[in-house]
Amino acid sequence: MIFQDNVIKEYLKNVYFISGTPCGGKTSISRELAKRHNVFVYDIDERFSHHQKISNPTFQPSMNKVFNDADAFFGRTVEEYKEWLIDNTREQLDFVLLDLIRLSQNKIVLCDCHLTVEEAEKYTETSRIVFLIKEPSNLIDEYCGRSDHQGFRDFINSASDIEKAKATCNTTLKALNEKRYNDIKSSHYFWIERTENSTIGDTVRRVEQHFGFVKRDFNMDTLEIRKVDRDTDLADKLMRFVENFSWEEVKEHMLWVLRTWEFTDWETVFVAMADGQIVGMASIMKADYYPLPEIYPWISSVFVTEEYRGHRISEKLINFANVYAKDTGFTRTYIPSEHIGLYEKYGYRYLKDIVNFGNGTGRLYVKELGR
Repeated sequence: MIFQDNVIKEYLKNVYFISGTPCGGKTSISRELAKRHNVFVYDIDERFSHHQKISNPTFQPSMNKVFNDADAFFGRTVEEYKEWLIDNTREQLDFVLLDLIRLSQNKIVLCDCHLTVEEAEKYTETSRIVFLIKEPSNLIDEYCGRSDHQGFRDFINSASDIEKAKATCNTTLKALNEKRYNDIKSSHYFWIERTENSTIGDTVRRVEQHFGFVKRDFNMDTLEIRKVDRDTDLADKLMRFVENFSWEEVKEHMLWVLRTWEFTDWETVFVAMADGQIVGMASIMKADYYPLPEIYPWISSVFVTEEYRGHRISEKLINFANVYAKDTGFTRTYIPSEHIGLYEKYGYRYLKDIVNFGNGTGRLYVKELGR
């Protein structure tokens, strides 16, 4: 089956790509953006081992090529090494695109990746990609010096001739990235070149402005979390908020719940208010989209409108819901998610994998509330 580029581009409209060349700052900037704006980072390098496990040697031969040791890996010619890297990236891209479509259905995703200018034309808009670049010379020492590249550093240092292995790697990376570096600089895309005077703070601000991630300026002291009661002005205001929010996959169900007020016993919904307007919501329910009647209460439908993200409002909503749950007599709450590393920040721990009514899989997180 072949999907046209315009179809893929439409389904990736919630994905913001951070691409470029090695040591351009992709990882540092994507992580800092995620921290500031509470968004999920999808790192294609981190996903490679998973994609390799589900790949097929017939269709993804480069991803499945085995090297006995560092001497075999770095003993190839520069041209062989370069072509293997290109083929690896190309073969993994199908897995990456499908992951991104799934993960970005109802949330913003930052993708730390290696898209070329040609691939950017196919899969995204100019407003949703930035290229972070560095002149591709003598990259290997800086690359190996990073803590997140410990595995590669140990591998290259296991070669019988370490300096020769580094020289091969440097020459290959330069040959692979020199044209890419020049193509990016001569393109119509937004790019930032890393120099000795570059700072993370300045680069992040420039990327924020390009992506439109600049936070809505408001006084956090005015933020208020409130429980919504039936047949109130606040309930009507929440209905209008849901009618206009961007979470399309949840909108119709949530509107039905609010119109029929399908809340029983202690079930309820909370809203975050700023300057008299609803800017976020969350609910606490007996059931979620999973056949697990023995597990409850669920913290569900957590959403913050885009212009107010980055202020940890979702955390405040979840904390408020947990206080309510504890006051109601519960000792724990549950949250389903596809993400790793998001709800752990709020005190949740992974419990187990779960399957929803649509036969999709997710991860179940639990937080102990104490007595």
